[in-house]
Amino acid sequence: MDVPTQCRPGPDASGMRKPDERKDRTVTRKPRAEIAPNSFEFETEPLIKPTGFREYDARWWFGYPGSDKQPELNLIGVQALGMGLGTLIRRMGVGPDIVTGHDFRSYSLSIKLALVSGLMAVGARVKDIGLALSPMAYFAQFALDVPSVAMVTASHNENGWTGIKMGAARPLTFGPDEMSALKQIVLEGDFDLGGGGNYQFVEDFRARYLDDLTAGVGLKRKIKVVAACGNGTAGAFAPEMLERIGCEVVPLDAGLDHSFPRYNPNPEDMAMLHAIRDKVLETGADIGLGFDGDGDRCGVVDNEGREIFADKVGVMLARDMSAEHPGARFVVDVKSTGLFLTDPVLQANGAETDYWKTGHSYLKRRVQELDALAGFEKSGHFFLNPPYGRGYDDGLVTAIAVCRMLERNPEKSMADLYRDLPLTYGSPTMSPHCDDEAKYRVVEEIVRTFEAMAGQGAPFAGQKIIDLVTVNGVRVTVDDGTWGLIRASSNKPELVVVVESPVSEERKRAMFDALNAVLAGHGEVGEYNQTI
Repeated sequence: MDVPTQCRPGPDASGMRKPDERKDRTVTRKPRAEIAPNSFEFETEPLIKPTGFREYDARWWFGYPGSDKQPELNLIGVQALGMGLGTLIRRMGVGPDIVTGHDFRSYSLSIKLALVSGLMAVGARVKDIGLALSPMAYFAQFALDVPSVAMVTASHNENGWTGIKMGAARPLTFGPDEMSALKQIVLEGDFDLGGGGNYQFVEDFRARYLDDLTAGVGLKRKIKVVAACGNGTAGAFAPEMLERIGCEVVPLDAGLDHSFPRYNPNPEDMAMLHAIRDKVLETGADIGLGFDGDGDRCGVVDNEGREIFADKVGVMLARDMSAEHPGARFVVDVKSTGLFLTDPVLQANGAETDYWKTGHSYLKRRVQELDALAGFEKSGHFFLNPPYGRGYDDGLVTAIAVCRMLERNPEKSMADLYRDLPLTYGSPTMSPHCDDEAKYRVVEEIVRTFEAMAGQGAPFAGQKIIDLVTVNGVRVTVDDGTWGLIRASSNKPELVVVVESPVSEERKRAMFDALNAVLAGHGEVGEYNQTI
C-alpha cells in the first residue's frame, strides 16, 4: 500500500508549529506511552501504548474497576486513534464513509463513541450499527455500500482488553502495511483535522444481518445443536440464527455477561470445549457449536463429545465443498494439519491447498489473491467465498456450512464424518508467555537455530529434518511426517506452539519435548497456558 508521507513544518521561535501548506492538516499533541491512572494527566492527555498496534488489528489492556494492571489506552487515546484512522483512509483515497459497531463489554460502547468523535473530527461519515458481531460489521460494508469498517472488539481476549478490527477494502481487513501507517500517524499526532464529519445510527441492523444469513436456508434434516456463546456477544445472534434454519437449539452460556463468569468465549480454549462436550453428552445433541466473543469463529464438538480441532473441521468442510466443486483451491495456515495435502478424498476431488501465514487478515487476503473457494485457519477463522459466503470470517456462516454438511450426509453422524479422516495426533494451540517487545526477536533467533540445524543435517526429535517452512515463524517437519510449529502471536504477548504426528502419540510428544528444549534456551519465554 502506498501511504503518502509528508514533512511537517518545524517550530517557530515561540515553539509553536508553523502553518502547514495544506490548510486542513493539523499536527496535534502526540499520545503518551504511559500515564498513571486516577490522575489529572490521565483525564487530559492521550494514552496509547505503541505495542497495541498489532500486525493486522489493534489490542490494548483498557482495564476495569478494581483491576490493578496499568492501562495501555484511555478514552482520549481512543479519540486520537479515530483521528488517525480517519486520516489514513482519507490519504488512501477510499472516501469518508465508515461503519462502526461494538461488542458486549462494559466499556466497549464508550470506546466506540470516543472513536467516533475522532473519526468525525477528520471528516468521516460514520454509520453506527450498534451492538454487533465483527462479521455483522463486515456485512454492513456490503449492505450499506460503505468501503471502510472499524469494529470495537477484543474478540476472545479476557475481560479488560479492548481493540479495533479495521478495513478499507471489503472483504479485507488491514494488514501490516496499513497498521504501520496508522501507528505512525497516531503516535506522531499527524492528523488531517478538516472537520465536517457526521453520524448516523442504523436502526434494526441486527435483524437485517440475521435475515441475510438465513435467507434460503431450511434444513431438511433435524439437527439438535448445543449453541455455546461463553456469555459473549454471539449469544444475541447464534441461537436465533440456528433456530431459523431449522435446528433444535440447546443454548449454553448464551446470556450476555461481560464478566465472562465461566470462561472466555474462545472456542479454541479447552475450558469452553469441555463445557460444550458435557452439554452435548447430557442432552444427546447431534453437534456442539461454540462461538467466540465477536462471532467470527466457530468451534465444533461431535455427538460423542469429541472436541474437533478447527483444522480438522476444515478438512471435513473441504471434502464436502470439493465434492460439489471438483478441483477447488483452499488456503490454510501454517498451524493446520498436514491432511490438507495428504487426505485421499481431497486428492480424489482434485483439491489444491496452499499453506500461508497465520492470521485472519493474511488468510483473507490470500484467499482473495488465489480466488480460492475457502480458507481455513486452525484458530477457527474460516473464509468462505461464494456460493457459501462473501469471503470474510463469520462463525455463523461456518455453523451453517457445518449443518449443511451434516444434512448432505444423512446416514452419518458428526463423529462418523470425523472418523472417516485419516488418523493424526495433534495438539491444541499452546501459548507460552513472551512479552510483545521480545517475541519477534525470540522467534527470529529460533528460526536461525533451525536453519543452522537443517544445514548441518542435525537430527531433531530423533529424526532427520526434511522440511522447514519459515513464512510465519518456523514449521519443522521430520522424516516420518511429524511436525512442530513455533511462531509469535499476532495479538497477544505470547508465542504459539503446535505439534502433530501422523504416526503416534509418542512421536507427537517427542516433537513437543524437542521444541520445548529449544524454547528453554530463551529466558523470555514463560509457562504454557495449556499442555498436550
